[in-house]
Amino acid sequence: MRPMLATPASAIPTGEQWRHEVKWDGMRVLADVRDGAVRLFSRTERDVTVAFPELHGLHAEYADMLLDGEIVSLRQGVPSFGAMAERFHVTDARRAARLAEEAPVTLMAFDLLRLYGVDLLARRWSDRRSTLERLELSTPRWQTPPTFTDGPALHAATREQGLEGIVSKRVDSPYVPGVRSPYWLKSPHRGTVSVVIGGWRPEIGGAGARRLGAVLVGVPGPGGLRYLGRVGSGLAGRVGQTLLHDLTPLASGESPFLTEVPREDADGATWVHPVLVADVQSLGLSSQGRLRQPAFKGLRTDLTPGDVDDHAEGE
Repeated sequence: MRPMLATPASAIPTGEQWRHEVKWDGMRVLADVRDGAVRLFSRTERDVTVAFPELHGLHAEYADMLLDGEIVSLRQGVPSFGAMAERFHVTDARRAARLAEEAPVTLMAFDLLRLYGVDLLARRWSDRRSTLERLELSTPRWQTPPTFTDGPALHAATREQGLEGIVSKRVDSPYVPGVRSPYWLKSPHRGTVSVVIGGWRPEIGGAGARRLGAVLVGVPGPGGLRYLGRVGSGLAGRVGQTLLHDLTPLASGESPFLTEVPREDADGATWVHPVLVADVQSLGLSSQGRLRQPAFKGLRTDLTPGDVDDHAEGE
């Protein structure tokens, strides 16, 4: 089962029909607890249980439940997407155990979809939420963060605290798996979009050494990728070196972009097969359909190009 998704908000809703939560900058998962064990599934239904051994003890809380939430890596109380990105792709149990010891993650549980065999999907959000709060999940490794009645105030507070933004939910909304619902609205401060990498450019003045200067990104459309621009910010140091290592074996002889790539971006570019998904922060799209002031956040190994929306909205 895939999680229910939020729609970008044109304005923060107000009134008694809405409640508001912090938008966490991490990895969306469904945590399925049953038969004395917990299994964690990503947005694409990939089993990522082995990557997060510090969450395996969740099964001791209740014998049967299905939680929706976000796994975050907190740094001084603020989620770090970069730290989480290291954990996305871990499949070796020993490495996962070492990372869990060095920098354990926290599951922020914000919805309850099943409890003791009872399916809660069709119930109102307010009913599901009340039941979730009665579970009293409150440890350093898993917790239920609060909700708020004043969306604009929470939005302002999260901006001041350096958090990603807020999600607003109608109190009467059912849970519809896999649907981007108008009853859940997200209001990020600096929008995060998921994009597909279609090429890369070397660093200017690299003195012969192959260093990654920028990636060329887009979103899927009929027949290819719709070009969204060049992303260079956020690729310095180890991040760029690691990404170049991932991109090198994907080299292709032709551009995967359906729309034209400007000459200043295409010159010297190495095209790649469009299989890697990344998250990019930006200030939205320009009138030419390009990302404004984009910054690379990290690869999304929990997503495939088929999960990326053509309207370039992230989750």
